[in-house]
Amino acid sequence: MKNSLTLLTFFICLIFAGTAYSQWQPDVRITNNTSSSYTTAHNNAWCVASSGSNVHLLWSDLRHGNYEIYYRQSTNGGVNWQPERRFTNNSGNSSDPSVSASGSSVHVVWFDNHQGNPEIYYRRSTNGGADWAAEIRLSNNMDNSYDPSVFSTGSLVHVVWMDQRDGNNEVYYIRSTNGGANWGSETRLTNDPTLSLEPSVSAAGNDVHISWCDGRSGYGHEIYYKRSTNGGASFGADTRLTNDPGITGNASISVSGVNVNLVWYDKRDGNNEIYYKRSQNGGTNWGPDVRLTNNSADSWCPSISASSSLLHVVWYDYRDGTNPEIYYKRSTNGGTSWETDVRLTNNISISNLATVSTSGTSVHVVWTEQRDGNPEIYYKRNPNGNFVGIENISSEIPNGFSLEQNYPNPFNPATNINFSIPKSGHVKLVVYDMMGKIAAELVNGNYSAGTYKVDFDASQLSTGTYFYKITAGEFSSVKKMTLVK
Repeated sequence: MKNSLTLLTFFICLIFAGTAYSQWQPDVRITNNTSSSYTTAHNNAWCVASSGSNVHLLWSDLRHGNYEIYYRQSTNGGVNWQPERRFTNNSGNSSDPSVSASGSSVHVVWFDNHQGNPEIYYRRSTNGGADWAAEIRLSNNMDNSYDPSVFSTGSLVHVVWMDQRDGNNEVYYIRSTNGGANWGSETRLTNDPTLSLEPSVSAAGNDVHISWCDGRSGYGHEIYYKRSTNGGASFGADTRLTNDPGITGNASISVSGVNVNLVWYDKRDGNNEIYYKRSQNGGTNWGPDVRLTNNSADSWCPSISASSSLLHVVWYDYRDGTNPEIYYKRSTNGGTSWETDVRLTNNISISNLATVSTSGTSVHVVWTEQRDGNPEIYYKRNPNGNFVGIENISSEIPNGFSLEQNYPNPFNPATNINFSIPKSGHVKLVVYDMMGKIAAELVNGNYSAGTYKVDFDASQLSTGTYFYKITAGEFSSVKKMTLVK
C-alpha cells in the first residue's frame, strides 16, 4: 500500500510539473505608440527584473525624436501593469537600460550622450519603484561608454560596461557598497590590444562574476571570465572559457549560490547556435560546452536567469522562416539536462531581443516585437514555470499540519523549509519582508498528504529578517528567518 501511495504521489507531481511548465499566458503589449520601442540591444544585460511580486521593465523609446528610457511596473507578478513613466528627459539619446532588483531596492543603468559623448548613468529606487532618485553619472571620459550591465545583492551594486577611452574597447567596472548612494572609482578589468565587448555581471554574496567577448585570441571573439571573492574590491585573472574557430557573442551570466551559469551564441557549427557552460564551485572550475539549440537557422542573443536549480534561457532564432521568433528552454537540475525548446511567439513579423527574469514561481520574458507595424515592447509570463525545488520527503500521512523552522538559520543565501499536511489540498507558502511585502512565493498549488522540503534561494534579497507563512485549508502558521550576507 505504501509503495502504491508513493507511486501515485510521484505521478501526480509529474502531471503537475508538466502542466505548470506549459502555462505560458498570452502576450501582453506593453507599449502602444507610432514610434519605435526597443528592449536592450545586447543580451549582456537584462531590461526586466523581478523581486517578490514586483516586476520592473525598462526600454528605449523614440517617440520624442531622440531615444529616452521608459519604465513600467507590475506589483502583482505581471498580472496587471501600472501606466508607463518616462525615466529620462534630456536632449541626447538614452539607450540600452539594464535593471536589477534586490528586495525593495531597484537599480538601473544605461548609456546617455546628453553631455556630449555616451556615458554610463545610474538611478535607483529604494521603495520598489514608486519613487526614483536623481541620475548619477558613473563614467567620465572623453570617449564612448556603452552596453552597461548591473547586478545587486543587498547593499552591493555592481556595474560593468564597454569603454573606448584606451583606444580600443575595454571592460570597466564600478561598485557601490551602500545600495547606490555613493560609488567607488572606475576600475579597468581588461587590458589587451583587441576588442573586449558586451560584459555581463552577476553576483552571490561577496562573489562577483563577469563574462565578456574578447578578440585577443586572434581568430574571432571568445568568451572570457573574471571573478572577485571580496565583493568587487579586487579581481582575479582572466579565464578563457571558449576555444573554437567560430565567432562567439552576447554572453549572459547568472549565478545561484556557488553555481555560475553562462550562455552565448556560437558559430562553430556553421551557423549560430546557443551554447551553455557552468561552474559548480563558484567559477574555480568549468564544465564542458553544452549545445542548447540544433537547427539549420541562426540562433541569437540568449539571456539566462538562474533560481536555485532552475535555469531559464530565452533567445530568438530563424528556424520558422524569414522572421525570427522567441524561444525558451529550461533546466530543472542546475544545467545537467535540459527540456525541449518552447516557442513563445508566433506571428509573421520580427520578434527579437528577449530577456528573462524569475521571482517566486513566475518566469517573466520581455522582447521587442514588430507585429504592430513598428517595434513595440511585449511581455509574457509563466506563473508556475519557476516552481521552487520541492521534494516529498515522506508520503506517510502525518498526524496534523505543521510548519518547521527553516534550516540553516541564519542562512546565506539558501535554506530549507519543511512542512506537513495530513490531507490533500491547496498549499501556499510565502515569504514576507519586515514591511509585510511579498519577497518570494515558494509554493502555490495542490499537494497530496505528506511531508515536503522546500529549497529557498534568497540570492536576490537583502540582508534582514523575513517571515514565512503557510496557508493550507484553515491552517496557517508563521515563522521568522534571518538572511545574513
